[in-house]
Amino acid sequence: MSDKNAIIAALESVILPGGGGPLSRSRALSEIVIHQGKAYFSISVPAAEVAAAESVRLAAENAARGVPGIVSAIVTLTAEKAASPSQAAAPKPGPAPQGAKVQVAGVKHIVAVASGKGGVGKSTTACNLALALAARGLKVGVLDADIYGPSMPRLFGIRGKPTLKEGRVLNPMEGYGIKVMSIGFLVEDDSAMIWRGPMVISAIQQMLREVAWGDLDVLVVDMPPGTGDAQLTLAQNVPLAGAVIVSTPQDLALIDVRRGIAMFRKVEVPILGVVENMSYFVAPDTGKRYDIFSYGGARAEAERQGAPFLGEVPLVMAIREKSDAGMPITVTEPDGPHAGAYHAIAERLWQSLESGSFNRPAPRIVFD
Repeated sequence: MSDKNAIIAALESVILPGGGGPLSRSRALSEIVIHQGKAYFSISVPAAEVAAAESVRLAAENAARGVPGIVSAIVTLTAEKAASPSQAAAPKPGPAPQGAKVQVAGVKHIVAVASGKGGVGKSTTACNLALALAARGLKVGVLDADIYGPSMPRLFGIRGKPTLKEGRVLNPMEGYGIKVMSIGFLVEDDSAMIWRGPMVISAIQQMLREVAWGDLDVLVVDMPPGTGDAQLTLAQNVPLAGAVIVSTPQDLALIDVRRGIAMFRKVEVPILGVVENMSYFVAPDTGKRYDIFSYGGARAEAERQGAPFLGEVPLVMAIREKSDAGMPITVTEPDGPHAGAYHAIAERLWQSLESGSFNRPAPRIVFD
């Protein structure tokens, strides 16, 4: 019996209040993550019952600790509370003050690579952008904040699990000279991350602040796609130098670019620039160019939004093949034209970071 199954069996003895039955058979139980003998999971309860559920949480921790091979267990309670009519009508609170954002020791610049929607090549862009920055002689790390769909272990070709440095602090993994941390190192590839928002946010915060990043010039954060709770919380609580928005040229993707830019500006995070990915395709046999997803849309949208345009990356089979194989094109073909696109983007990004030219006041968004 695996440790996970043994914990589920142990939780059979933990009974939910109000006739809810065993915790092990309840939908209130999240995915169980085990790392170096430590078990992590959450229990979802109604907001009004959080205090009463504390005894259930403690019982679940004790049950998990009793499983052979488990040295400790961290169990959290998560709750969702519907807003009352008066709360819904009230104005939403503004962004957290800059002073509330806690710096990450040793990290000079934290850059979020984001997209309004999935499937636009955000993670591939984040990986190659980090490697292009490192090729300039910079110290670079990558945080994979996409909890539901972690890609960095595959993109960097890294296998294994991180080791503990001291206490709760983990040593990051390393690939091609880049320090990397991802939830993908801590769970199996086929595990479904059935976690509610608070658990996701907690995991991201732990990977950011309980990892021995050391001294870094740039920490690239591969953000989850969209503009949900995880993205908003990270933007409000982490001192981001700014955000890079990745999009394809088509109109459908550009709608989400506008939403992404609006979200970051709402929480006063500078927009470092927009990248047009899968910009065009050149047939290798004929040399004929095809604008499969249209062309130039991201550049035009960046101009409309008053945001820098960092560059375009073509739709190339080699980028896809090498990414799937864990051999990024900026490493395997550093002098090629496709790697050159990423190097040009990294050059413009680094110039902005060093000069602070992106720190002009963002337009104030007013909701009537």
